[in-house]
Amino acid sequence: MAKKKSKKQQQTPQKSETEKTTLMDALDSDIVSKLKEAKKELLASAQAKEEEHLEKVRQEKIEREKNKTFAELLNEYGDSASKY
Repeated sequence: MAKKKSKKQQQTPQKSETEKTTLMDALDSDIVSKLKEAKKELLASAQAKEEEHLEKVRQEKIEREKNKTFAELLNEYGDSASKY
């Protein structure tokens, strides 16, 4: 019987939904606004980096196309150019 009593005593009562606090409740509104601003800045920075990367890839592709030799162009387009 002692085991049954100890198990009942070890169980913790569960809090109701209204008693639970969130991290946002615990932080000041000033800190929350700073975190939101930092998040916006990070997202903008990541988007700018992605656009920069895509532009660089596009420029490299144009540069490679400009520097192709006649043999490379002939291999790429083959006999399809003879139609013209």
